[in-house]
Amino acid sequence: MIPMPVVVCVLGGWCAVYLADTALKSSPSLKASYEDWLTSYGLTVSPFHMRWQTSLFNRLFYSWGRWKPRFLYLWFNMGMVFGIAAMFGSVILLGKTLLQTLSQMLTESPTGQNDQMLQVVVPGVNLPISQLSYFFTAILISGVIHEVGHGVAAIREQVRFNGFGIFIFIVYPGAFVDLFTTHLQLISPIQQLRIFCAGVWHNFVLGVAGLVVLFLLPAILFPLYYTSAGALVTEITEDSPANGPRGLFVGDLVTGLQDCPVNSVEDWNSCLGKISLKPQAGYCIKTSVLQQLSYPSRGFRRLDGTIECCSNNSLTDVCFSYINNLNNHQYACLPARKAIEASQLCRTNADCRKDFVPSVCVTPSLENQTRFIWVKHPPQVDMLFVGHPLHLQYTVSLSSFVPRHNFLSMDFPVVLETFCKYLVSLSGALAVINAVPCFALDGQWILNSFLEATLSTLILEKQNRELVGFLILLAGSTLLAANVALGLWVVTAR
Repeated sequence: MIPMPVVVCVLGGWCAVYLADTALKSSPSLKASYEDWLTSYGLTVSPFHMRWQTSLFNRLFYSWGRWKPRFLYLWFNMGMVFGIAAMFGSVILLGKTLLQTLSQMLTESPTGQNDQMLQVVVPGVNLPISQLSYFFTAILISGVIHEVGHGVAAIREQVRFNGFGIFIFIVYPGAFVDLFTTHLQLISPIQQLRIFCAGVWHNFVLGVAGLVVLFLLPAILFPLYYTSAGALVTEITEDSPANGPRGLFVGDLVTGLQDCPVNSVEDWNSCLGKISLKPQAGYCIKTSVLQQLSYPSRGFRRLDGTIECCSNNSLTDVCFSYINNLNNHQYACLPARKAIEASQLCRTNADCRKDFVPSVCVTPSLENQTRFIWVKHPPQVDMLFVGHPLHLQYTVSLSSFVPRHNFLSMDFPVVLETFCKYLVSLSGALAVINAVPCFALDGQWILNSFLEATLSTLILEKQNRELVGFLILLAGSTLLAANVALGLWVVTAR
């Protein structure tokens, strides 16, 4: 569910704005001056919606629209081709997403949600509050670049440009351009397509640019940060199981998990994923050491069927299972750090038969989803973690970038990398959603112009072409609404 403090803040803020706006417009003495003030600053206020429009940037837009006409002609022709392809592709993608959502709802399985390319984003639910600044900044920049595309394309096609503006709808920021509608209606359908497709085209280009920056980020930051040395710990939550005197600390460089080398954050996540899926690894211990360290204890069976043999409430002892020479399962309560110190990983006793020293493979006897993980972060003493790997993954923040100098911030590369990821995903999502043939979106105008350009010789009556367009828009709007409604239900109702 959406956190109540978020709901209260949003509703309370908009109620305060609406009441203040209503009170000022109802006041005989203040109404005229208030409305003049709104008009002079280009402000418009309505329930859950506020926008600002200005002509301050008109000269800048006109200079862009008249720059290198031949290049802009080719640029927006490429955008037209992309926009038409995106219109068809967005319908296919939304259809696939809808089927995935329905399958997820029917199977009651939340795991498939992360595999979807499109997801409804609700701040405070599936978007962490700590990352709201990334989200809103990226969506605002994506919206501005989108509208710049429309504005520059319109000026290039000799359509009058009235102004540029920014709006806030509930909590989501956006941008818009004001074009002279009569000019838009007088130009040819191909010219209209160049204008209407320019927004999604610019969003696509912005997403590609973000991907390029992400790919080149190690090279861009190379003079200040180096990579491929490990995963640098940048933050540990207070309730993290990695906290403690033998745990992880900010500034530690993690180089391995069990026998899985860690050279980056991607390696860290990949290793934890493999550890979660594979059976618990064992450790080779000499038989003499096993007899020396084991505590006499009485085992009992847990609810999931596994055996617990340590009953001394110690935080350092772990129950291990092994197979003796008679091929019988045995259990021993051992001090974990002493038992596995300088030992190698194993799966069976055969992996431990080296140097003719009697040894056995002991495996931690843990609950099904719990894992015993050996975390290497030299020069510190290795951390021994017992718990679910996801707890380690979600409570420890890391970076692949290691500062070359102490005065450099560990967080700067993470901020830059996270922002680029948000920019890529949100700009791409804006391109996909706006390309959908749906009422009130760019897809509506792209579809209408496309039908006029392609069906005018096949369907002579304009009313018939408009009817075809209306039916397609109705289907596209229904598809988008179904995705949003079911997506919201999946995100907020579970």
